[in-house]
Amino acid sequence: MTATTPADLRDPAQLLAALPYLIGFRPAKSVVLIGHEDPGDTPGLVLRGDLPRREHRVHQARALAARFAAGRHIGVTLAVVGGHRRPGKPPPHRDFVDELAAALGEQDLPVLHALWTPAISTGAPWACYRLEECAGALPDLRTTVIAAAATEYGTVAFDSREELEALLAPRTPEAVARRADRLSRMTSPPWPVATRVSEAASVVRAAFVRQRKGEGALTDEEAILLACALRLPEIRDACLAMAVPPKTTEAREAERLWLTLVRETPAPDRAEAATLLGFTAYMRGDGAFAGMALDNALEAQPGHVLASLLKRVLHHGTPPKVIRGLATAAAGHLAGFGLEPAEFDAEQAA
Repeated sequence: MTATTPADLRDPAQLLAALPYLIGFRPAKSVVLIGHEDPGDTPGLVLRGDLPRREHRVHQARALAARFAAGRHIGVTLAVVGGHRRPGKPPPHRDFVDELAAALGEQDLPVLHALWTPAISTGAPWACYRLEECAGALPDLRTTVIAAAATEYGTVAFDSREELEALLAPRTPEAVARRADRLSRMTSPPWPVATRVSEAASVVRAAFVRQRKGEGALTDEEAILLACALRLPEIRDACLAMAVPPKTTEAREAERLWLTLVRETPAPDRAEAATLLGFTAYMRGDGAFAGMALDNALEAQPGHVLASLLKRVLHHGTPPKVIRGLATAAAGHLAGFGLEPAEFDAEQAA
């Protein structure tokens, strides 16, 4: 493909097999656009869109291409998933691929490769749009290099977008309803003003300790105190620093805690945990899950300032490293709050 693509993704079959790990779930009836940067050894922006109806092809192509307008990419690989290939005919959706190539050309971005497969599954056929001899069968998805790396980092690729979205659903709606009633009657945090920040920090720190011990589901009291702690901007902003460096044990622990709170906390307080979840997922490069978490935050609290900002940044395809400064700025507060992750390195986070 290109010299800027990781070696294990230069093979078309390996790249197609890697799509579930690049976007967080197994795509179906989709087009995936993978941006390539120079210099660099990792993919840039990765976008997924539904395969459009014939009358919507031009609009969909231009909308997807516009996300690459920031100008840091040198080309794009297209991967179409879905449809049936007739014997002796080119892969399906060729007209849509041509529309995408034209729209990307308007952004001065060449299509470096265009691939097709009916499904991301072991043994499924794949083909190239440009070269008839460029074709084959997908490898065992469990044995690819990307799958091995994902397993090492604890990354899970879900079978569908719906399965991934289900992660954000309330664990126990009845418990969430009880907590909503209590939180709605709390007009201020349950700690004295003089010690409010330090006590709230202790609540978050205790939650991490509790999680590491595997002590099970949150009680109503624990969930309510955590929601109250995250109401304090100082605490919420300090928790951003738990996301960096990404893919560390500490960052994964933080993401698990924010996900737990999303499932255990009612609106509007759920927005704080969902925003932290979105930021943490964004930092590790999972734009699909980050977008779902930020949508969840904005559903819980429309107009949430930080969630809205992150959603705009994500929509414009800004690379995670550009906004790591949010976490770096928050790191200065961590020593006072007692929340710093082990071996936090502010320079590495920047």
